[in-house]
Amino acid sequence: MNEPRRFDVEIIDEAPALPRGFVAPEARNNGSVQPRERDYLEGFLAKKPEPAPESGGELYDNIIAALRDIFDPEIPVNIYDLGLIYGVEIDDGHVVVNMTLTTPHCPVAESMPGEVELRVMSVPGVATCEVNLVWDPPWDPGKMADEARLELGML
Repeated sequence: MNEPRRFDVEIIDEAPALPRGFVAPEARNNGSVQPRERDYLEGFLAKKPEPAPESGGELYDNIIAALRDIFDPEIPVNIYDLGLIYGVEIDDGHVVVNMTLTTPHCPVAESMPGEVELRVMSVPGVATCEVNLVWDPPWDPGKMADEARLELGML
């Protein structure tokens, strides 16, 4: 059986003062300390946010329209507005769709990616389609579009 550890304890009345911060030599000027400029943030704070990339044009819009034709069998909302489509990438006719399901135990877990692939492949201009079923980040109701929330009475 292990014996309990014992520690020596020293009781003090007052703790020593902590040392002041180090001032870099380049920040000193004739013995006086100059305020340090926020050079590490230069440019970062002044930089304007970049606009979101364009949707991808007519082909992208047609793919999204095809995805909006696929409905979740348990919820009367299309999978795009439900927030199950995480991304659509198009590269010279090759489309990659990253999607998830409401739960890993969804009854259409095996068939839904295949249906997404078939619908996207039916869009003129799509040569190949790859559907990636991902679980990270997990789906939650916050990913739904306002239209889906309205349809489900959540607004």
